[in-house]
Amino acid sequence: MAVALLGGALLSPVGLAHAAPPEPGQSVAQGKNWTVRPVGDGYEVTLRLDTPAPMRNALPLIAVNGEPVGVAKQSADQRTVSLVSPDPTLLQAKNVELVWSGDLGRNDGKKGKSLAGGVTTDKDWLKAPLGPKLAVDPGATGKYAVETAEYNLGDQAVYLPGLGQKSEVVGKVYSPKGAVGARPLVIFLHGRHSVCYGTPTDEPANPWPCAKGEKAIPSYRGYDGPAKALASNGYQVVSISANAINAYDGGVFDTGAQARAELILDHLDLWKKWSTVGGGPFGKKFVGKVDLNNVGLMGHSRGGEGVARAAVLNADRGGKYGIRAVLPLAPTDFARATVPGVAMSVILPYCDGDVSDLQGQKFYDDTRYSVTGDAATRSTVTVLGANHNFFNTEWTPGQSVAPSNDDWYSDNDKAAPCGAKYAGRLTPKQQQAVGTAYVAGFFRLQLGHETKLLPLLDGSNAHPASIGKAVTRVVSQAPVATRRDINKLDAALPKGSVTGSAKATVCGGVDEATQRAAAVATCLKTDNGSDSPHWVTAYLASKTPTTAVTKLTWTGKTGVVRIKLSAYQRDVRRYSALTFRATPDPSGAPKTDLSVRVVDGHSRKAVVPVSAVSDALLRMPGAHDSGLPKNLLRTVRIPTSSLKGIDLRDVRAIELATDKVATGSVFVSDLAFATPGLGVSAPSKLPQVSASNVGKVAEGNSGVKNLDFWVTLSRPSIRPISVYAESNSDSPAVASIAKHLVFKPGQTKQKVTVAVTGNTRDSYDTPFGLVLSVPHDALLGQSIGNAEVIDDDPTPTLTIGSPTAAENAGTIKFPLKLSAPSDKYVWLGGDLKDGTAVIRKDFTTLDDDGTQNPPDTSVYGQIEPGKTTADIEVKLVDDHVKEPAETFSVNLTSVEGVDYSVPALIKATITDND
Repeated sequence: MAVALLGGALLSPVGLAHAAPPEPGQSVAQGKNWTVRPVGDGYEVTLRLDTPAPMRNALPLIAVNGEPVGVAKQSADQRTVSLVSPDPTLLQAKNVELVWSGDLGRNDGKKGKSLAGGVTTDKDWLKAPLGPKLAVDPGATGKYAVETAEYNLGDQAVYLPGLGQKSEVVGKVYSPKGAVGARPLVIFLHGRHSVCYGTPTDEPANPWPCAKGEKAIPSYRGYDGPAKALASNGYQVVSISANAINAYDGGVFDTGAQARAELILDHLDLWKKWSTVGGGPFGKKFVGKVDLNNVGLMGHSRGGEGVARAAVLNADRGGKYGIRAVLPLAPTDFARATVPGVAMSVILPYCDGDVSDLQGQKFYDDTRYSVTGDAATRSTVTVLGANHNFFNTEWTPGQSVAPSNDDWYSDNDKAAPCGAKYAGRLTPKQQQAVGTAYVAGFFRLQLGHETKLLPLLDGSNAHPASIGKAVTRVVSQAPVATRRDINKLDAALPKGSVTGSAKATVCGGVDEATQRAAAVATCLKTDNGSDSPHWVTAYLASKTPTTAVTKLTWTGKTGVVRIKLSAYQRDVRRYSALTFRATPDPSGAPKTDLSVRVVDGHSRKAVVPVSAVSDALLRMPGAHDSGLPKNLLRTVRIPTSSLKGIDLRDVRAIELATDKVATGSVFVSDLAFATPGLGVSAPSKLPQVSASNVGKVAEGNSGVKNLDFWVTLSRPSIRPISVYAESNSDSPAVASIAKHLVFKPGQTKQKVTVAVTGNTRDSYDTPFGLVLSVPHDALLGQSIGNAEVIDDDPTPTLTIGSPTAAENAGTIKFPLKLSAPSDKYVWLGGDLKDGTAVIRKDFTTLDDDGTQNPPDTSVYGQIEPGKTTADIEVKLVDDHVKEPAETFSVNLTSVEGVDYSVPALIKATITDND
């Protein structure tokens, strides 16, 4: 069903090794199409695929003996995947396979350790309250008829520097017929999906454009629901195609986020022209009809990361367009970027089988306090029963023109909570209704300032009529102007704050076998980090700390956590609610409770049980497998109007009391008083923090070479600015660096040095980056500084001998010899060819058991790094018949890691012993 990005297993972008040769005595594990070998201080796993890997938003992973090891590097033709891991047990590999971060645990029948309490909460969530009725239904059709049109400027119409390739410029336009004046513009961007379908009549030379006989998959046409809902209410909507990016982003360090942002801004440049002077495919039709100072962006999956980057890139370039609202839908977040200054809502489908760790939660977590005085509002919407694909009709079976699938699948369609026929699972049309309501509602609220829609996204869980039975849960951070933060609960409480039978500690991250050491205590132990979206590590920023929260545990009903308010915090009359985030510890009971006590200056207390206002302390649905149940912090919202008998002008303390349940453990965060509001949303004018490029550097033959990256600010700041910086390389030759950089007021430049160790062996060139993430009081400019260590050693040559062996020798070995040792893994592949000797009568492959017809003739050979000899081994058949010497050949068709021309036919001779 769905497990995703492996938490701590995502150590870094990985690829082919660039390491010292193995120590004497170290072994190699290998199979027909895979190998595991020692490389310096790690172990490289390489897998060759019979067919190209499919196109997914999730990351490709390598699993060894059924257990995922980490993220794999894919070759350009999608047929080879590899990674390096520090785990020596990989040398015990019996099986290696490609899996995906959204697929783990789907069909293996395994479950994790039993949840504490021994029961699930599935039935509770089937009857979960839907929330108060929303006065305005954003999913309903508005007063305008909707006109649609498309534009297509070609499959290679614009060059994207972030991709290094040309992209199509294709879009579907939705317009309110008869609307007067400039209309707010919303751009939709789909995610990573296959780009072509059909049967090519010619072998494709490149992954894009599509080959003859194929058609482009029109993913951009899959959002008619929210597009028409918005257009009918007076908005201009454009849904754009990104097939070229999907075709090529497997070879891009940032997985295509920058390219997707560039594509959006390129479309905005076109619309600036078309809405001012006209031209292009529409002539004067849209002149004066588009307001480019009031723009919203929705991005699905990797498109979600793309729109987040576009908002920041637009701000970096001076706020050329008024991007004021960003909605990542089921997004990836590989680089821990922030989106300050701009209103944001993140939609998280609970049954996401692709980006199934719901890593997009981090957009909210990382942005919420990233800028002092940020005036924008932000939220997350968790949609129970929703998968990844069905928000897009072109990714939905029965609706799409190309083949498509339910990304969450199971052997049991009725399995809770995400089986296709389970009562809590949404049908495609039900899920699309939810997407329509929340996407349209968010942009109408933020771009159209329809304040009647505030309850949709303020944490009160108001329910639009058009989403029917769908259960959604919203977490919201009100804008700073209508919010008073009491305690973020991300740091140790003052001495004496915790009394009785309670204990409070700060935690961040999860404890897995593959998890890196954390700066603070981990929040929980898990065998699958994807069940904890707040704390799973990010692909490109694996060393950056994850969200810190307070873990509250108790062993009796006398525990109290008392959080005192300072003098300026005490008058809370202007705020409509006391709010915080909470979720139960999965090691405890499935349902727990606390009392919230609000204490005034006369020691009077208003007491509200959490269970009376929220189900945040009810474990989310699912048994402990497939990355479920999710440990997601949810809203506890107590209206101040319900706090009777106390003086709201003089609130002295908030207490969390353990008087409801004898023992328990919960996570809490973000205690504040707040009133919902629109806030102020606009492109940020913060300084930009960027990493320099080092460029290409020769490796050298010995010693250590220091590469200096400069992390700079675009201008001095009057307050401190911080950012995390880490090197990302799979090569042990490149030092691992992780720093938290703090720029003092006025400081604009800091150096980060990465050491590289040289050698005299032929190696792979090593591209790597210095990745910046989670800035505070700054925007990310160039967020990745690029470098490449160029190998300067000659590639050895290969010779292959023509062997002779008696038929009773058991095997015959084709000797392989390199002219010099190499750091590379030399791989040879080919087929057996009959001569006077016949396969299975006189010789066969080592793995042939006689059951496959026709027999598999494939043979492979490999030379380990640091060694110069090996062989290709073929099994001989002793027939006990007197006969003359016979011959056969190996036809080599592929060679990697060495200079050798293929195809090449190497002959062997079998002598008779009868």
